[in-house]
Amino acid sequence: MTTSSPTTQVPTVTRTVGEGEDLITYDVRGDLADATPARPVLVMFGSPMDAGGFGPLAARFTDRPVVTYDPRGTGRNPKGTTPVTPEQHAEDLHRVITALEAGPVDLMGSSGGAVNALALAAAHPEDVRRVVAHEPPTAMGLPDQDVLLDACADLAATYASSGQGPAMAKFMALVMHDGPLPDDWLARPAPDPAAFGLPTEDDGDRTQALFRNGPACNALAVDPARLGPLGDRVVIAVGVESGDTMAARGGRQVARTLGLAVTDFPSHHGGFLGDEFGQHGDPDGFAARLHAVLDR
Repeated sequence: MTTSSPTTQVPTVTRTVGEGEDLITYDVRGDLADATPARPVLVMFGSPMDAGGFGPLAARFTDRPVVTYDPRGTGRNPKGTTPVTPEQHAEDLHRVITALEAGPVDLMGSSGGAVNALALAAAHPEDVRRVVAHEPPTAMGLPDQDVLLDACADLAATYASSGQGPAMAKFMALVMHDGPLPDDWLARPAPDPAAFGLPTEDDGDRTQALFRNGPACNALAVDPARLGPLGDRVVIAVGVESGDTMAARGGRQVARTLGLAVTDFPSHHGGFLGDEFGQHGDPDGFAARLHAVLDR
C-alpha cells in the first residue's frame, strides 16, 4: 500500500509491508531512483521509538533518499502483547529493505534500533553498505552483565504484574545510572513512579513496545565471526555526553568485541533529537557527524 503526503522540503511517501501483526509502516523521503552507490538510501530508526523521532535528523539529509519506519508494535503498526526479539526486528527491516528495491542501504540505528541493526547486518550482510549502531544497550560482555540482565528481566516482570508506571520508573532509574550496577541493585527499594511524573495506577494495557522488546534486546550477543568480516562497514557510535550509562557502556563493549574503535558522536543517547520529546540533543552536530561517517 502507498500513500503520498507533501512536506515543506522533500516529498514523503508512506508505505507498508506485511499484514496483521506483521504489518510494518515506513516512510520514504525523496526519490529512491536518486540513490547512488556512493550515497545509497539511508534507513534511520530506533526501537521502540517510532519514525516520529527521526524527523529532525531525516530533514538534514537531502543528498539522498531517507527511509524511517515504525518498528513492530509501535506507531502506526498494530499493537500486540507477545515478546519481540532483535532477530524478528531484523527480519522486518530486511522486508522493508527488500521492498525498496534500491540495493544495499546505509543504516543508522539508535538504542534498541542499534541492536536490531547489528542483528540485521549479521543475518543479511548483503542488505547493507554501512551500519552505524548508536549506543546499543546490550549487557553482554560487561562486568555486571548478570546483574544487568536480571534488572532487565525484572522490568518485564514488573510490567506484566503492575503495568507501565512502576516498570517505567525502574527503567528510568536503570538507564540513568552511571557506571556498573551494584550487586544489590534489585534488593534496593523500587523507585516511586510519581517521582518521574508517571502514573501509579495500572491501566491494564500490556502493549508497551519497550517492555515487549526486553530483555531480549539487552541480551543480544554480538558474534565477531559474522560481523567481523564487514570491517569498517560497521561503526559503533557513542555520545560524548553519555558517560557510563548502560547504552554507552554497551556500545563500547560491542566495539571491543568486534575489535573496533568507538566513534564519538555529539551529545547523548538522544543526540539526534530536537525538542519533540523534552530531551533536546544536538541534531545539527549529530547530522554533520553522521554525514562524515557515511561519506568517508
